[in-house]
Amino acid sequence: MKELDIAELARRVGIPASTLRYYEEKGLIASVGRRGLRRLFAEQVLERLALIGLGRAAGLSLREIGLMFTTDGRPRIDRQVLVAKADELDQTIRKLSAMRNGLRHAAACSAPSHMECPTFRRLLHAAASGAIGGRGKKVATL
Repeated sequence: MKELDIAELARRVGIPASTLRYYEEKGLIASVGRRGLRRLFAEQVLERLALIGLGRAAGLSLREIGLMFTTDGRPRIDRQVLVAKADELDQTIRKLSAMRNGLRHAAACSAPSHMECPTFRRLLHAAASGAIGGRGKKVATL
């Protein structure tokens, strides 16, 4: 079994050693020993860190990611959590697409003032109601 010290592991995965220590503190990864003051990790932790990175990129919390591993460290990925996260991402994409479309329209609108543009007014109304900007769950449609 090849072992990597924390500095080498940090370099290989491109995250700070402090993050690795934090992941260890949270029980997401485990060191296999020490060489002097440096933690050592089994090379297999690289795959686990890749799964953690994928979960973080998808917007999963560290708690949610932690639940996706068995007590012996093997992945146990809950498909329903993945579906729920994909649905959440779909909603975010719809919101961001609506915002993008509204901004593009406002940038090119021929109305004398943005306040006279019906599309821009709908965008303002959506922002005021919380449909955009993260306060509400509604999706603005422009």
